[in-house]
Amino acid sequence: MIQITPKLSLQTINDTDCDLLFSLMKEVYPKAYAHFWKDDGSWYLSSQYSKTNILKELSQEKSDYYFVLFNNEIIGNFRVVWDEKLAGIPTEKQLKLHRIYLDSKVQGEGIGKTLLSWLESNAKEKNYQTIWLDAMNEQAQAFEFYKKLGYQYHSHCFLDFTLLKDEVRKMSQIYKNM
Repeated sequence: MIQITPKLSLQTINDTDCDLLFSLMKEVYPKAYAHFWKDDGSWYLSSQYSKTNILKELSQEKSDYYFVLFNNEIIGNFRVVWDEKLAGIPTEKQLKLHRIYLDSKVQGEGIGKTLLSWLESNAKEKNYQTIWLDAMNEQAQAFEFYKKLGYQYHSHCFLDFTLLKDEVRKMSQIYKNM
């Protein structure tokens, strides 16, 4: 367990936690993204949070995968991939924030900001220079959040998932040099 503040902590996700993670994401993900999908996000959840995919992500070297706990309640997940580079960014040591999903019931509590501040401190201690992530363009609130924290646009792509609605396919890569 990593204690970030008296109320906020991270608990490592293990290979025995696949069902718990899937159940959590069935609650958290649709609140923010169901409207992006023709099937309310069922396909995405079943593919990204299948036991097979989670075990694959857990086995990836140089990655950390956590449950986010607030007041000792699991309210999200947080995954970092160390040494994953974003093409076109010249810094040598980069990391990717691969997943950060928090239950909407804790929005406004400063949890996302605190997690990113903790990640930046952790990265600096390990001599990392850049943090980057993929962000859905149609999530304006998320873009504003990252912009306030110093992240900037780098590039974008268009997702080709069949069940994703056409108007929300654009995903941007954003980054912050520390």
